[in-house]
Amino acid sequence: MTGPVFPADANPHAVPNGPSVFDRIARRRGRGSTRGSSGSNSSAVDLSTRVGALLLKAPVLTAAGTSGHGAELRNHVDLAALGAVVVKSLSAEAWAGNPAPRVWGTDGGMINSVGLQNEGVDHWVAHDLPALRATGATVVASIWGFTIESYSAAARKLLAADGSLLEGISAVEVNVSCPNIEDRRHMFAHSTEATSAVIGAVREALQAGTPLWAKLSPNVTALTDIAGAAVDAGADALSLINTVMGMVIDIESRRPKLGAGGGGLSGPAIRPVAVRAVYETRKMFPTVPIVGIGGVATGAHALELLMAGANAVGVGTATFYEPAAPQRVLRELVSWCEQHDVATITELIGAAHG
Repeated sequence: MTGPVFPADANPHAVPNGPSVFDRIARRRGRGSTRGSSGSNSSAVDLSTRVGALLLKAPVLTAAGTSGHGAELRNHVDLAALGAVVVKSLSAEAWAGNPAPRVWGTDGGMINSVGLQNEGVDHWVAHDLPALRATGATVVASIWGFTIESYSAAARKLLAADGSLLEGISAVEVNVSCPNIEDRRHMFAHSTEATSAVIGAVREALQAGTPLWAKLSPNVTALTDIAGAAVDAGADALSLINTVMGMVIDIESRRPKLGAGGGGLSGPAIRPVAVRAVYETRKMFPTVPIVGIGGVATGAHALELLMAGANAVGVGTATFYEPAAPQRVLRELVSWCEQHDVATITELIGAAHG
């Protein structure tokens, strides 16, 4: 295995939620803030990339669910220097999430069953978005729901009176890896029909031209079929991948370690899964923008996903043990490009396809 693993001394039983947790973990690892060391993208390398209609200044983003609901990482990362901050997924109404323990470290990363806890879109708009906007970050709001209507409701709450996205929000990511309570709790993301219905409903709620990304699950046998359904229903881009289903068991108590039983595996162990998902999807859909997510902890990891066909990459689990990871990954990516005389990030996109 390459890359760091989720450290044993940073193995909280509840979801990390706020800068104090990030600070504590960073001190244990000896990695404090790196703000200022690469606060602006001053390299000669053209880092800009497009995800559909959205022009990003850099190809490295935060992944939803790993950097909080707002500006929690601002003391560690110049958020404005990243391509975007994708916030933790929001629902139309507040949701308490799953019982603790919610997060557990594994040899290859971490497994979580937070359950998409959040205070609801209205609370986020009032209390978290202003601080995030103040950092100058490009903001992508991620939404979820238990029904098709609840997805639509969450999307509508992100709109201003004229129907455009609220000021400070640049795109909407739709997390379809949620149980459909109207279909025996089957995951929306595991069905072409359900994925199409959700994306179509959110597209209808948003103005034409509003950037809409569909975040898909790898826990299926025909990912490209579901990707095609999302695109046909109105998704402008695909976020690949969400976590891989898994479980950890306490051999002393003989019970699952997570309060909800199973959970989603993330971190270095799933990177090859993400690379293949991006590669196969790019092969099937040469022009559809892709955000590659899964196990990115170094610049080399980001390069893999870009070469597989991603237009941008998200850094997620790495921020739990190194809050400044997204900016370091970006620095390493720039350094590699300079060493290999790569003038623009875009020339790397899909390079593995020949």
